[in-house]
Amino acid sequence: MTARRTAGTIGRVSAPGEYEYAPLRIPPGTSRSAAAQLMSLQADTGGWELARLQLHADGTRKIIMRRRMRLSYLPRPMV
Repeated sequence: MTARRTAGTIGRVSAPGEYEYAPLRIPPGTSRSAAAQLMSLQADTGGWELARLQLHADGTRKIIMRRRMRLSYLPRPMV
């Protein structure tokens, strides 16, 4: 016997392409090369990649890093 769903309900989607996101904030006064080196370190050690980067007027960088869910055993970003 199969379970029937009512119209309009959505089940949990678990596609292999799901991502895990981690926000980072780099303080103003940090050079561009130092910020790039920090993001490179995160990519090498934790499997993170850059999803979004915002540079604010005060010099603060807001970064969103992402990685596939299957790599969740790797460490969180350091900052």
